Amino acid sequence: MQKRKLGKNGLEVSTIGLGCMGMSFGYGPALDKTEMVSLIHAAVDRGVTFFDTAEVYGPYENEELVGEALAPYKGKVLIATKFGIQMANGKQVLDSKPEIIRQSVEGSLKRLKVDAIDLYYQHRVDPNVPIEEVAGVVKDLITEGKIKNWGLSEAGVETIRRAHAVHPVTAIQSEYSMMWRSPEEQLLPALEELGIGFVPFAPLGKGFLTGTIDKNTTFGSSDFRSIVPRFTPENIEANQNLIVLIKKIAAGKNATPAQIALAWVLAKKPWIVPIPGTRKLERLEENLGAAQVELSPEELIDLNDVLSKIEISGERYPAEYANRVGK
Repeated sequence: MQKRKLGKNGLEVSTIGLGCMGMSFGYGPALDKTEMVSLIHAAVDRGVTFFDTAEVYGPYENEELVGEALAPYKGKVLIATKFGIQMANGKQVLDSKPEIIRQSVEGSLKRLKVDAIDLYYQHRVDPNVPIEEVAGVVKDLITEGKIKNWGLSEAGVETIRRAHAVHPVTAIQSEYSMMWRSPEEQLLPALEELGIGFVPFAPLGKGFLTGTIDKNTTFGSSDFRSIVPRFTPENIEANQNLIVLIKKIAAGKNATPAQIALAWVLAKKPWIVPIPGTRKLERLEENLGAAQVELSPEELIDLNDVLSKIEISGERYPAEYANRVGK
């Protein structure tokens, strides 16, 4: 597995990371812990050195899983986790008050079984706490040796600039895929200018770009997609033209649709590191195989031209979540 660098501090990670959220949160009931530990070990064996989790996934369960699984590999892998979303009465609440950040980092260090967090993201921007105040606390935690690098998730460009001015930001995590290209407008140019890495989550469109989802697919109540407008039967059907395109390219490259979707993200910039998630070994191996699929500059131009003419149906978040991004 080749490596890429995020940010100007030289944080070097595997070209493709592993998003661990779905193993215990968001995509149906949590799976057997022993099985998921084995899957994470399989990822390490195949060269993955970059693992993503968050305090709120579970909550706490996913960090505990990642901490247990990666304990034997200290110094050989890097873990990213997140603060800033708390659970209150079954609802997610944004909270990045300084004392809460300090509580969160102590809890994450314990659950992850590490002395310092490699990359610590603010999970969502808290409108009630100035980003300069958040960045100041993070700067102190870096000085104290509890964090090595920091970043933000789904933040707007102006917020990123303000945060970066207080303490250099290593990476931004946001959704990015063939289905959601909005970051190309403002985010990617700003990150290139500032020397900040980009970590796309949902690079497979929450599973849609694997080509295995159609209008008859159903999602259980504990699967986040059950409330996502993009995944209504009507929108799934309307977006199949994108799958037809990807399958056509995949056939010509002797690759799978998922590999083409990931290769497209990787081809965009050398400082982009996608973190597809999975709960299955065969999917893990398929995703990692995308690093061997090359799209030439010419192929990328042609593909982007066709993609620009495809209109995606359905929002990527229900309204209550949509109003928390791009702040």
